[in-house]
Amino acid sequence: MSIASDAWLVVIDHQRIFADPASDWCAPRFAETAPVVARLATHFDDRVVLTRWLPGTDRHGSWRAYFDKWTFADRTESDEVFSLVPTATDLTERATVDVSTFGKWGPQLATVTGEHAHLVLVGVATDCCVISTALAAADAGCTVTVVSDGCAGSSDENQAAALQVMGLYAPQITVVDSAELLG
Repeated sequence: MSIASDAWLVVIDHQRIFADPASDWCAPRFAETAPVVARLATHFDDRVVLTRWLPGTDRHGSWRAYFDKWTFADRTESDEVFSLVPTATDLTERATVDVSTFGKWGPQLATVTGEHAHLVLVGVATDCCVISTALAAADAGCTVTVVSDGCAGSSDENQAAALQVMGLYAPQITVVDSAELLG
């Protein structure tokens, strides 16, 4: 498989809250994604965008129950747990999109990549923010490639399930590993 020259690498939520083994939201295989992300970032050069999940202030509707359940994440957006991990801070000269939703596809990301972009997704958690981003982007007309070894789920089982579901959306969403992507 070859990467389109106009494709964008989207690094989803490479933040401390998802990397720290002491966090309730740690993606157990997070550390394994870092070298994949670094290798891909080199290939994509300036066509890399990072995202961060921030808690925002909306506690209406389902978000109220969400933050009642996950009280540890109900912090100010400047809290260090929402900081990018050191391997991602090496990429901060690239664009960063901060949103308080699971899915990162929306006007902010579209402003960076274009409305009908080819997005190559890596990050965490595969079974939450990655799948939410992939489905919304595909619905909006983007071509989406999910790099399986560049993503980490909340568990191995949830990772496999999310990748399987996204694979059902071919040809709008394609799931590959980094070796296949880079040829």
